[in-house]
Amino acid sequence: MLYPPGTERSPATAPADSPQSSPTDGLPQPVDPFLLGELSKITSARAGLMSSVASDAAGAPAPVLAAIDSAVDELAASLIETSHDLAAHPEVAFEEHRSAAQLAELVESHGIAVTRGAYGLPTALRAEVAGSGPGPSIAVLAEYDALPGIGHGCGHNIIATAGVGAFLALAKVRDQLPGKIIWMGTPAEEGGSGKELMAREGAFDDVDASIMVHPFTYDCAEPVFLGRRQLKVIFHGITSHASAQPFMGRNALDAVNLMYMGVAANRQQMPFTDRVHAVITEGGERPNVIPDRASILYYVRSQYPETLKILSSRMEEIAQGAGLMAGCGVELVWDEAPPYLPMRGNTALAQSWNRRYGDRGHEVLPAGVLPSSSPDPPTSAMSASGSPALHPMVKITGPEFSLHTRDFAAEAITETADRVIIDSAGAMAAVAADYLCDPDLQAEVRAEFDDAGGAVDVPHYFD
Repeated sequence: MLYPPGTERSPATAPADSPQSSPTDGLPQPVDPFLLGELSKITSARAGLMSSVASDAAGAPAPVLAAIDSAVDELAASLIETSHDLAAHPEVAFEEHRSAAQLAELVESHGIAVTRGAYGLPTALRAEVAGSGPGPSIAVLAEYDALPGIGHGCGHNIIATAGVGAFLALAKVRDQLPGKIIWMGTPAEEGGSGKELMAREGAFDDVDASIMVHPFTYDCAEPVFLGRRQLKVIFHGITSHASAQPFMGRNALDAVNLMYMGVAANRQQMPFTDRVHAVITEGGERPNVIPDRASILYYVRSQYPETLKILSSRMEEIAQGAGLMAGCGVELVWDEAPPYLPMRGNTALAQSWNRRYGDRGHEVLPAGVLPSSSPDPPTSAMSASGSPALHPMVKITGPEFSLHTRDFAAEAITETADRVIIDSAGAMAAVAADYLCDPDLQAEVRAEFDDAGGAVDVPHYFD
């Protein structure tokens, strides 16, 4: 009931003998520790039966690796300072102006020119240094966008500074390396498809391999990465008075709800490769007005390009069915931001990572150890490169923490996270040096990529 201003009814006082509610009654409860414990047991049991394989390739000469380690140690203080600064000033996709400037200035402070506003994106960056002679190129990538309302709950402050550290360490030993080392600051990973936008402007045309790390709750070199599309469904109905003449309307919000529940029911038949999740973005303004427009935004993810295409078709069928049931028109808007196709892992590069990150005291889990429900399968942020890529996950905290939370943002600036920045920078630089110095490793990496199908035409894959 509504009351005139200044005469609002006070809450009733419960009788002395009535049960009292605690402040947390009715609030969402976190996942039960038992489940997390069981998933951790599964992981430990699998890890006990297998071991990760470290590369036996010749790789880079020992003096080069020693010089990289020394360079990373010299950079440590500035990398950690920058990481904490990024965490304290989070900026969302395409608005990372301060963050991009901080990273560019750090690279420029070492006498290396940085292209700002690269490839038509104001917050994209690129720098490169040439080695001592001809050879392949390898790109070290850096992400630095944050999440709305959460900050760096995906740990991009770690990704950014570890990437800068690896690039600067490689730059210091470039006279001992063939080929070319590239650093790219890639904005808008969180929903903006920044790398794909850069790729369409030629950013990866001269890249033979690429590498970046991502903070997580386990160390693994070959995690499962899902491709992602965005689907906005707009339902068009007929407005009417919801009480006086409801029969004259067609409720677009009903269509949204029917689609939401249709997708929920379809999850029973979804294979383990798929994930779908949504937010309702429009639903009307007043309860007594039947809305003639409502919309819902989905992220549609799958592990393989082929299964992502199948899942996309199923989503369209559910949308059309929901519109039919509610008597509403259906408008499908795919990929307002370009899609990411699933990233193909590269075992040859992963084994080099196992070796070099292991040299720094980390035990990397073998491929296939993590149960499918344990990790949060991230989007394939590197599918845009069209070349072999390495994207290891690096442990900064325990499995009781989830990505995309404020708790994970806090974990991204601990002493453990700081140490991981330095170790990741050193290991990435060492893997890059292995690749540049070892023609046999280059051939193995490329053959594996080609055997898996090679580059995919992302812009036209779903045509």
